[in-house]
Amino acid sequence: MRPYESMIIFDPDAEEAAVTAVLDRAVETVKTNGGVPGAVDRWGRRTLAYEIHKKREGYYVVFEYAAEPKASAELDRLLTLADEVLRHKIMRVPDKVAGRGRPGGAVPATEAS
Repeated sequence: MRPYESMIIFDPDAEEAAVTAVLDRAVETVKTNGGVPGAVDRWGRRTLAYEIHKKREGYYVVFEYAAEPKASAELDRLLTLADEVLRHKIMRVPDKVAGRGRPGGAVPATEAS
């Protein structure tokens, strides 16, 4: 499984219940496709760098999870179809950042030649 992080920007006019419903579907999508959901960090309302659909603010949420690429593709489809989502971006977290890389890039003795 690979670690992923998804930044989701919701319409600021969307109801809290609608935002929660989309996030619940996202978590369920990851679980259904064999992934492990992680933290859901709600950043709240923030000013956008540029206007999106005539909106100057968005409600930001960061969703972390570990899954196979298939689950990320399905999550991408779900977020693309959700009317409450202004924009989203799914990023694979590098192994070093996720804490899975070798410290200092050292090669184990069994791999050294």
